Amino acid sequence: MTLQKTTRSSLVKQVVDQLVQRIETGTWSVGERIPPEPELVEQLGVSRNTLREAVQALIHNGMLEARQGDGTYVRSSSEFGAAMQRRLQRSTVIEILEVRHGLEREIARLAAARRTDEDLALIREKLTQSQAILHDAEAYTLADLDFHMAIASATYNGVMIDLYKNMSESLHYSISGTQELVDMKDILFKHHTALVEAIRVQDQSAAEEAASSLIQVSKTALMQLIKEGSIQL
Repeated sequence: MTLQKTTRSSLVKQVVDQLVQRIETGTWSVGERIPPEPELVEQLGVSRNTLREAVQALIHNGMLEARQGDGTYVRSSSEFGAAMQRRLQRSTVIEILEVRHGLEREIARLAAARRTDEDLALIREKLTQSQAILHDAEAYTLADLDFHMAIASATYNGVMIDLYKNMSESLHYSISGTQELVDMKDILFKHHTALVEAIRVQDQSAAEEAASSLIQVSKTALMQLIKEGSIQL
């Protein structure tokens, strides 16, 4: 058998595959800075140029993000997520919210029908955690995303979970740290509590209605922020 000569492009592809594996397995999580170039060169046993080409390829497809003077960070946890992020970047906040509205309702309905006791405990835990950090707008928006992801996970629908995760992360980039949303904590907590209760008693209709009310409140607040120029449409 004749062995194929290793080309530079195939070596870059091998490095890309290894970097993607570390991201998809959670070795490097979303928002985390990847190791510095010298460390990766040593670990992978490749030249700086090969590594740079591989990293640049992942920056181009949206899985990584270069921050001037601060290194390279994980932006998406999968190639599917990166493709979704690129599409959502061409969408407005309102467009994302409209799609998320329908998705939230179905997620709430399925979570109410399928949740386990362990799922319910995690959902409650995430809600409690978000309420404990209301003073920090950035931390609260991240904790709120974790709360909704816990509900999405209770659907046991992998496609729905991935869609919701990437759509919510894109929305988070637009509203992250928006204090005005945190200032609505009492109203949001009321709707969050109603949603959790509906999931607890496994009332699918009530869960769907609670999710719809919650997203409508958020949408109204975001529309006001857009009108005021606090966030971009």
